[in-house]
Amino acid sequence: MANILVMIPSGEVYDHDCVRWYSYQNIQRSINHYHNIGDAFVYDSSLKLLTFDRLDVVEIREFKQEVVDRANAEYDYVFLRGSNYIHNHMTWPEATEQVLSKLRIPVIAFGVGAQAPATGKMELSDESKRIWQMFADKSTTLGVRGTYTAEVLWDLGIKNVRIVGCPTAFRNRDPDLRIDLPSLDSVRNVGITMRREVSSHYSPDVKTYLARHRDFVKDMSRRFDTVLMMQGEVEEKKLLWGTDEQKAEAWAELHNNPWLKTGYFDEELDELYRTRLWYSDVVADYENLVRSKDLVLGYRLHGNLMALSNGTPSVYFSYDSRTAEFAETFAIPCYDVYSDKPFVLEEYWDQSLFEKFNRTFYQRYRDMREFLDENYIPHRMPSPAARKTPQRKAA
Repeated sequence: MANILVMIPSGEVYDHDCVRWYSYQNIQRSINHYHNIGDAFVYDSSLKLLTFDRLDVVEIREFKQEVVDRANAEYDYVFLRGSNYIHNHMTWPEATEQVLSKLRIPVIAFGVGAQAPATGKMELSDESKRIWQMFADKSTTLGVRGTYTAEVLWDLGIKNVRIVGCPTAFRNRDPDLRIDLPSLDSVRNVGITMRREVSSHYSPDVKTYLARHRDFVKDMSRRFDTVLMMQGEVEEKKLLWGTDEQKAEAWAELHNNPWLKTGYFDEELDELYRTRLWYSDVVADYENLVRSKDLVLGYRLHGNLMALSNGTPSVYFSYDSRTAEFAETFAIPCYDVYSDKPFVLEEYWDQSLFEKFNRTFYQRYRDMREFLDENYIPHRMPSPAARKTPQRKAA
């Protein structure tokens, strides 16, 4: 067992390894604040892989020598919660370099990723370059999301990297997890992972993105019993849980947004928003939801990955370097939002495509387990060597 520290947590921990958003029972405290609950998925999943007695947070907003001294004396290692930290606009909390320089225990990057700009090349700040070199120096290997992230770090001279994907994929600790498609005719209940906002920093064509997003949501909802799975957007939270005044504010913002008012919302989508929206500040609620679905697909990296990690089929929609890297790392069937072809579900409902995921998942599971072993991190991931008979989903 171990005493461990987390750097940049996302949510509060309960029942040892479960995560929910801060003050989740008082939604009004955060209803005006956007927080991506997908970050809490990663945090929750990381804890489910690790063996530990005690968990605390290492503070990097300000430096306190006595806090670092206690970390060095009482804890075994620090892990950096996986997220999209490597990009042109990243600014680290003020004391990050000073804290890292004083820590004598290992500091583990756990499934971190790089985000390519929509145009031009990656140009990291000198601060970011120094910080990533410090992470590399304080661990045996850095655990990264995929090939693109590994290449970015390699170009910085950081070569001790291992591609591990994301902890969310392995949260159920099953090396034999696989996706077996039922008949498409049997699919009834479908979760759509929504992302109506996208940055022009990362999307080469926001207008096309939104048009495809709108048409996809409407098409799937005409065909299946759908639920629109949000991940912390302010307006959607207000529509679900706000006062009458807040709900009116949300509708006005959604319909007057400079991008959305060009045609994203119409009578049909308004009705879907009134009847199909879903959100929770508790990670376990998302897991229970995806387990109840025949299919989960759409635009959210971690919402889709939560489904796959629970044996529910999912198709990714690729719109930036992150989504493309995720799909490549796990060989997940993936639709390019900017392609000339419309999305046709039947083209992705192909067991041979999901066999590529099944094989790749088994390999990535081993990569994650070896990453933890080579960094001397106690964990709960069973060895894939002792394989059991695969459990296939009933058709």
